[in-house]
Amino acid sequence: MPNGSLSLAASLYLLAFDPDSGKPVTHLGYLVQAGALTELAQRELLVDAEGCPKPLPDARTGDPALDGLMELIEESRPRTWGTWVGHHPHLTEKAVRNQLRAAGYVRATSRRVLGLFPVKEYGLERSQLVAEMRDEAVRVLYGAQPAAEVSERDAALIALAAAGGVTTVVTHKDLKAHRKRIAELEARSGAPGAALEGVVDHVRAGLAAAVATALSAATTAAATTTH
Repeated sequence: MPNGSLSLAASLYLLAFDPDSGKPVTHLGYLVQAGALTELAQRELLVDAEGCPKPLPDARTGDPALDGLMELIEESRPRTWGTWVGHHPHLTEKAVRNQLRAAGYVRATSRRVLGLFPVKEYGLERSQLVAEMRDEAVRVLYGAQPAAEVSERDAALIALAAAGGVTTVVTHKDLKAHRKRIAELEARSGAPGAALEGVVDHVRAGLAAAVATALSAATTAAATTTH
């Protein structure tokens, strides 16, 4: 899996890790699910059916994470694009993580909680390459290249990074200072047509809502623990 062949979901997974702490800065499951939905929509393998994603008959990509999500959508009752961001996102996250481990981008370490319960933790293995990916993403955000000339994939990466709280790429300061540029890239990520633009908007809104809910729950849990 060379860098150029990384799916949008896999790229977002890697970019969400803080190189200093080695930990993700946002909810990886929601982020990769939104990335997979967006890529499948951009590739026109998922189409909109009354506000819900629907795979094309026999559509397959050869990517286990993307194909697994399409199969899940095929076998499930209709759900809106935004709802799918939070529906079993751990399945897509696991599939993406397994791909990245096999390709040497991610490593797993084992430890025991309280000396009893085994858990696995994941971190970056090729941190320099991921740093280069991050620099390229930031260049797209800050760059002088007109949004209309940015690839739909790169535009979607920035749009989802902003919506999903990937502060390693789009900081809180960037959200304010570059609001117009981000909005232009968001619009570009929905090309080529109005129908797809609406789909990507729904995915992005679903991602922002899911991450905000997860953050709120984590904050509440932390406050309860300290009292």
